[in-house]
Amino acid sequence: MSPFDFLNSINHSKKDIMTPENEHEYAPYMVNRGLSYFNDTILYANIMNRYHKLDNRLQFDFLLNTVRERKRFSKWMKVTANDDVDLIKEYYGYSNEKAMQVLPLLSQDQLNKLKEKV
Repeated sequence: MSPFDFLNSINHSKKDIMTPENEHEYAPYMVNRGLSYFNDTILYANIMNRYHKLDNRLQFDFLLNTVRERKRFSKWMKVTANDDVDLIKEYYGYSNEKAMQVLPLLSQDQLNKLKEKV
């Protein structure tokens, strides 16, 4: 089962789909992330983040019984690739974070010279 099955159960169908066999497939981080996109469920996700040491079953039961039934759908945020950041990473051997910090410091001419060298 995917985290989206658990999210659908919590948000819309309100069916208890967790069994002892699939309890280990419940990913609290992903479920809480999915609930954090909406104003009416973000506080419940925050409560579960605070009590992250609870068993998966307890977390699922809490969310299943407290979140009101509603069809919720949103696009998940994804990291977009930046060619200039990749160029800086390759040329200087920097990490993503370091390359993002350096990018505003370089002019377009300097980036073009890096492209030629690489």
